[in-house]
Amino acid sequence: MTVADPQERPFPPGEYPIIVVGSGPGALQTSYFLSRLGIEHALLSADPGAGGMFRRWPFFQRLLSWTKPYAPAERSSRAFERWDWNSLLALEPELRGIAAEFMDGTSDFPSRPEMEENLVAFAERAGVRARYGCRWQSTRREETADGDRFILTTTDGEYRCRFAIFAVGVAEPYSPSTPGIELAVHYADTRDAETYAGKRLFIIGKQNSGFELASGLLQWASRISLSSPSPAKTSIETHSLVGVRARYVQPFEDSALGGGVDILSASIKGISRAPSGALMVALERSDNAMPMSVEADEVIAATGFTCPLVDLPALGVATFGQSKLPAQTEFWESATVPGIFFAGTITQGSAGLKKHGIPPNSGALHGYRYNARVLVREIGRRHFGIVPERPALDARDVRDHLLSEATLAPELWHQKAFLASVVSFDTDDGVRDEGIVPLTSFLDGGGPDAVAMTIEADGTNIYPVVYVRHGGRQEEHALDADPLHDYQSLAYRRALGTILERLTAGASAA
Repeated sequence: MTVADPQERPFPPGEYPIIVVGSGPGALQTSYFLSRLGIEHALLSADPGAGGMFRRWPFFQRLLSWTKPYAPAERSSRAFERWDWNSLLALEPELRGIAAEFMDGTSDFPSRPEMEENLVAFAERAGVRARYGCRWQSTRREETADGDRFILTTTDGEYRCRFAIFAVGVAEPYSPSTPGIELAVHYADTRDAETYAGKRLFIIGKQNSGFELASGLLQWASRISLSSPSPAKTSIETHSLVGVRARYVQPFEDSALGGGVDILSASIKGISRAPSGALMVALERSDNAMPMSVEADEVIAATGFTCPLVDLPALGVATFGQSKLPAQTEFWESATVPGIFFAGTITQGSAGLKKHGIPPNSGALHGYRYNARVLVREIGRRHFGIVPERPALDARDVRDHLLSEATLAPELWHQKAFLASVVSFDTDDGVRDEGIVPLTSFLDGGGPDAVAMTIEADGTNIYPVVYVRHGGRQEEHALDADPLHDYQSLAYRRALGTILERLTAGASAA
């Protein structure tokens, strides 16, 4: 196995079929799968080494995504991915589940340094090479006789490519246009915790970063106030597995106990400097629109981040929302500039069906690592003539195969109602395992009769859902929930068998 040397500087300026920008987990995962398919590409990063945002954040050094070192599955198995949210995917058994290797056992949530070690080790062991210290500066497009080319200007020179994949994260600090916001510092510029000893802190925002700061600074600050117009919601209330974690909601308990934490639902109208030198934060309460003010020694804006897309919007890449996420197709291609793709946390811009209002986990590694594999597979099929493997199945085995996927497949569990396991039934080609595909591509596309198995959650129950394409029509069948999430019992075999009868009958006749 080739070991990558972070000191080398491969990929000099020139032309490559694909340019991947970034060196966080999304870029590393994409580059890995491109290499394993034999697709030539260059990986460029402004950073000095692998890791992306995990080289700096989270500020208080403990992730929200967990890994269970001692799970009911072997670390090298696909099933282990259900319990491991922090490892990248690999074909080689020795490269799977390596996040657990770097955890010291004090928590099932890795520390930031442990996560960085995990990513650096993966890049080295998998031979993922990158040109570090090469900053992407601008992009333009030109027409050629054999198709469009993108030209990326970097600090090392110009790169030309047919396709560009941007995995640059949602990492550019965002601050609202609140009057006096210049008197606040952004989360990204938070200092060492001890420098806030004895200070009154006002934190703008009640999302993950706001509660992270409140929890991390609780023992140092004399008083902490958090405010945003909407009430704080836990992950359960928002139906999001990447929402606020219980340990970040510690300020709720301290507030109830009179521990010096204020959780305010109010909009910030402005920040000003008082004659005493203190900062005055003017607020408008959300419940009755009455004005109020809070005096603080320092104000920190935990107001989120935007996508650092440089000049892609000027090139025609449409964006939406405060985070300026690029609008994307179901295969993470720019909806407005074909040939530009996205990987990593930016893939949350492709929202899928959002069944029951719940988005996919594409904003986190345990979701977008699967997006990267599907993306590379589709690019290889569509643009490089690489035919994906489609193993043949006996029609009699389809039921058990799909129920096994519903019970065990990490892709379906981490990307609920977003990714699906698909089996096709073609009169000429027979029964084929089509692998994991975006559910929207199955529902919106044509093709032979097929069935898609996915997992869905409505905030109360988690259950399998079977989508059937038959004779040009579509059907949706929700199966019952199971308290142990085991869908391989006789009751499920009978229920799915009934659904599949028409499809398997046609395949057997063929």
